[in-house]
Order: sequence, then C-alpha cells, then structure tokens
Amino acid sequence: MSTSPILGQVALGYAPMIDRERNVTAVRLTVFPARPDAGVAAGELLAALAASWPEDAGPLALNVASETLLHDLMLAQPARNVMVEVPAFMAADPAYTDAIVLLHRQGNTLMLQGRPRTELPRAVLPCFAQSIIDLAEEARPDVAPDGVKRTIGFIQSGVRTAVEVEAAFGRGAVAVLGWPLDDPLQPAQAGAAGKSDLQTVAELIRRVDKEEPVERLDAVIRLDPTLGFKLLRYINSPAFGLRVEISSFRHAIMMLGYKRLKRWLALLLASSSKERDMKPVMFAALRRGLLMEELVNAGGLAQGDAQMRDEAFICGVFSLLDKMMKQPFGDLLQSVPVPASVQQALAEGEGPYMPYLELVQAVESASMFDVREIAERLMMSVGEVNAALLRALASARQIA
Repeated sequence: MSTSPILGQVALGYAPMIDRERNVTAVRLTVFPARPDAGVAAGELLAALAASWPEDAGPLALNVASETLLHDLMLAQPARNVMVEVPAFMAADPAYTDAIVLLHRQGNTLMLQGRPRTELPRAVLPCFAQSIIDLAEEARPDVAPDGVKRTIGFIQSGVRTAVEVEAAFGRGAVAVLGWPLDDPLQPAQAGAAGKSDLQTVAELIRRVDKEEPVERLDAVIRLDPTLGFKLLRYINSPAFGLRVEISSFRHAIMMLGYKRLKRWLALLLASSSKERDMKPVMFAALRRGLLMEELVNAGGLAQGDAQMRDEAFICGVFSLLDKMMKQPFGDLLQSVPVPASVQQALAEGEGPYMPYLELVQAVESASMFDVREIAERLMMSVGEVNAALLRALASARQIA
C-alpha cells in the first residue's frame, strides 16, 4: 500500500456519494495542499492515490482545494475512474478550457462545482455530467445560463442528516455528497425492519463475552442463517488476512478464540440494519473501524498488540451504533458488552481511543486545521494520517 512522500504534502478528507436508494456509489476525496505556497507534484499524487484506488475499484471523485493543483491534475491524465470536480469560476475561465475538454475526451467524468455566475465557454458546456450544488447555496438565486441549468442534473453536497438527504432528492438531486450522521436519536419503532437481526447479533456478542459453550452460540446464530453466512464472509475476506479459510462458527471460535471473534461480531452488528437510511451509516461505521485501527497502529499505541488493534476497530465500528440501535450509548452499552477503554470513548468521550476517534471525525469533515492539530497532539504526521486513510479505504473494499 502506498507510503509515498507526496502524501505528506497534502491533507485528505473523504465522504460518500449516495444515490436515491441510499447506496454509496463513489467515494469523494477532498485534497488540501498542506502548504498553499508550495507546489505539489500532481502526477506523483495521482500515482499514490491509484496505488490504493486502482481503476477497477470504482469511481473516485476528487475535490481539490487548490486552483493550481487542480489544473496540474487535469493535465496529468488521471485514470478514467477518477471523477474531477471543477469550480464554476475555473470552468468559466477560457484559460482552462483546453484542459477541461481534454479530460472529457479521455473519458473522465467532470462535475461542475457551484453555480456559474458568468456564461461558460461553449466548448465546455457538454463536458460536465452533473453540477454540484452545496446545501448552503440552495437558497441563493439561480443565475446560471439556461443551457447549464437545464441539461445536466445536480448533486447536493454538504448534507448532514437523513432529513436533508430526503429533501435534496425531493428537489430533484441525482445524488448527495456528505455524511448524514447528525440526526437526533429517535426511539426505534416496534417491529422496525432489521431490529431482530440487531438483537440476534447483540445477544451473540453477550454470549461470546461470557465465553459460553460453542453449542449455545451455535443455537443463536442458527436463528438466522443469513447472519452466519455474512459473518463467515467477513472473517474470510482478504482484508483480515487469515491464512486458513473459516468454514463454520465453531471453526471460527477454535481458530480465533472468543476475544478476537468480538471484532467480527462488532462488524456484523454494525452492518445488520435493514433500514434504507442506515446504509450510509453502515458504510461509515466499517471505515471508521478500519481507520481507527490503522491510526492507532501508525501512532504507536498498538504496535504489535493485536488486542489493542481489535479494540480500536471495535471502537470505530461501534461509534455509530447509537444511530443504528436508536439508543444513547449510556443505555446501549449496558446490553452490548465492550472493553472498558472503548466504553470510555463512546459513553464518556475520553480515554486512550478518543483522540483517534476525533481524528477520524476530522478526516470525515475534511477539516484540515483539525486533522493537523489532532495529528500533532498524537505525534503523528499528516502523511501518516493520509496513508492510514488510503489503507483503510482499500481494506473496506475487500470486505463489503
């Protein structure tokens, strides 16, 4: 996996692109130059990203917060799975027309970022597949040329709640960009879809925590064979690097032991909801777990300590469990046992894993200042954070 020095020259954030069915169809990377006054080699950056996100990995949208770097990236011929966001002011500038047209001819998807305030050159009008309109701009008067407004769909960025996602699609958005994680907790309705699955896995976690005999654990997993199949698929995924294929739940306990099994059960619990609006939450939970694990390892907290890496993974995966189970952590963790240090982070906002969770949230928010400040507090470089993020995103593709 890439550890290119170029990753120390930028700060990365990421967010999902979500369609109407709440499926994640692409990952958006936001790229900030670490030093605005220093040049970044666009070709080297694209090569570092491609090492973790090859063409067969699916669409990767780039939101580059530097006019110079974006222009250089367009000229550096990114792979065709790279979707490029072009700010409206650059699209309207004839100085960038040739680069935009060339990238379009290469087969890259181009997205117009923001509403243009002046007429676009005629040559670039057919180059854009969609426009990206931030939620904060939604109330502004639309002064875009009629050709731009009527011929391409729009993607709503900046969404933070399921309500905002629903409203965006109600306005005709073809997709949304952002993390719909900020909805207030609403009590679960009786008979809600997927509730039984969540309860089954939670019960399994409780029994594993007590190290009950395999026969009793098997009895729980047999209540829903699809959960057992999903668990084995996770355990045998390349991301977890087991050398022996696990063929049954009994085999998993024999090979992993009770403590290590909790890692996969945590992932199973965080992916068991069948609610449509939970799809982006489950997407986030897996990547939080993998990124937490990568960060504590890179930061030296878990070097060579499998238990601490597993705990960091569980902490990240469970950090959104309150949204899925629709219970505050204070109540939830009374019925779902977790290590004390994980409970500290989730229920009390403190403990050894909390700074790493805050760093993950800063990366999700694409907040360069917060990423740099928290990384320095953890005695990590921004390059280490970026490398951890790319490894986590690559691992997630091997699981989901």
